[in-house]
Amino acid sequence: MEDIKLGKSDLSVSRICMGCMGFGDARTGQHTWTVDEETTRGIIKKGLELGIHFFDTAPVYQNGTSEAYVGKALRDFAKRDDYVIATKFTPRTQEEIDGKVTGQQHIAHCLDQSLERLGMDYVDLYIYHMWDYHTPMEEIMEGLDLVVKAGKARYIGISNCFAWQLAKANDFAHYHGMAEFVSVQGHYNLIAREEEREMVPYCREEQIALTPYSALAGGRLSKHPGESSKRLEEDAYGKFKYDQTAEMDRAILERVAELAARRQVSMTEISLAWLLTKVTAPVVGATKLSQVEGMAKAAELVLTEEECRYLEELYVPHPLVGVMAQNGKQKAGNVV
Repeated sequence: MEDIKLGKSDLSVSRICMGCMGFGDARTGQHTWTVDEETTRGIIKKGLELGIHFFDTAPVYQNGTSEAYVGKALRDFAKRDDYVIATKFTPRTQEEIDGKVTGQQHIAHCLDQSLERLGMDYVDLYIYHMWDYHTPMEEIMEGLDLVVKAGKARYIGISNCFAWQLAKANDFAHYHGMAEFVSVQGHYNLIAREEEREMVPYCREEQIALTPYSALAGGRLSKHPGESSKRLEEDAYGKFKYDQTAEMDRAILERVAELAARRQVSMTEISLAWLLTKVTAPVVGATKLSQVEGMAKAAELVLTEEECRYLEELYVPHPLVGVMAQNGKQKAGNVV
């Protein structure tokens, strides 16, 4: 699989990033459809064999068990210099706020916990999971700069933010000689293209890598009408994000299926091949070995400009959903 530089960083990553939200103890955490450690190990090993060496996890994925499973598998199957690992941190809790824990202290503590679960001395990319409206941006940027200078994170990224927030944070960091965000992980796929309004052109201008999550819309962009899966049936958060626009999205899904049949490939390959024309490395989850093979094949598929237009032309504006919808409400609340 082809590699690519992650924005302005020195990190060389595979064109597909394996998302690890589907790994972890299904008895704990937000999701019931995650896979156990043995299955996780098989999927990660298969990914490495197919050239996928960029992995994205987070402590909130099944209460840290994703990090533990992923870290153990990578330590067993690859040398440390042969893969790129990203993990994240979430905003301060109310308990931390009440206890006067600073943003800098919060970041240091979260990263130390993640490194312990991963069994590693450092991560390649440390991602600010979502904007913290209750912590000064300056504290966050200083905290991130400190863990980079300490050698515990090589680079920093951000997820679930608005373009103005990314610009503000990076301008502050640049002015003060601090580490800047080299990547952004937003919600972007064929049926969720709101990132194209501001984030995509801004990142292109600033050479910031796009590594979007939900690349297959929680499996919707890989399934023919009538097909289902454990995740589609049990993923309440995915339903919250996509059910309200299901009718307007159906025509796009039909075109993905049509083009897949015409090209004699899977819907996964079509959907990801389109996204790969727009971004650095989409984050793609897997709970089966066959899904890993689909990711790898997608990285080799080249769509024509006409095919891309055919997939794109039916899209209509969507409301923000999930974390970004919540962020929008918090932003409005702050303004008021």
